[in-house]
Amino acid sequence: MAVVLDTCTWVWWCASPEKLSIPARETIEREVPPGTLLLSMISVWEVAKLVEKRKLAFSIPCRQWIEHALNKEGLQVCPLTSEICVDSTELPGVFHGDPADQIIVATARALSAAIVTCDRKIRDYPHVATLW
Repeated sequence: MAVVLDTCTWVWWCASPEKLSIPARETIEREVPPGTLLLSMISVWEVAKLVEKRKLAFSIPCRQWIEHALNKEGLQVCPLTSEICVDSTELPGVFHGDPADQIIVATARALSAAIVTCDRKIRDYPHVATLW
């Protein structure tokens, strides 16, 4: 089954894998060879914004870190399609207002994928499968 990495999961997988839960790490390791490890393009933007706001820092320039992190074995980047963008504004039930999280959830729903995330707000949302 394909899985979408939440932004924090992607960053931790690339920079601090010890922060991942054991089930998250095992899922990522299992999905790498088949190439069903997915990342929404919004996560690239979100990382860049976090660096811009000085809430996240790397030992190398952000652009270089992102380029390296996007080339991890097995990772596929999902583009922002018009369908995903619109679906993110029409999620069923009640979901919080973070646009990046909305797009990540809409991406996972469009691809019938689970999201690997530590984010409690996403994990508590009943209209998408998650694991941590």
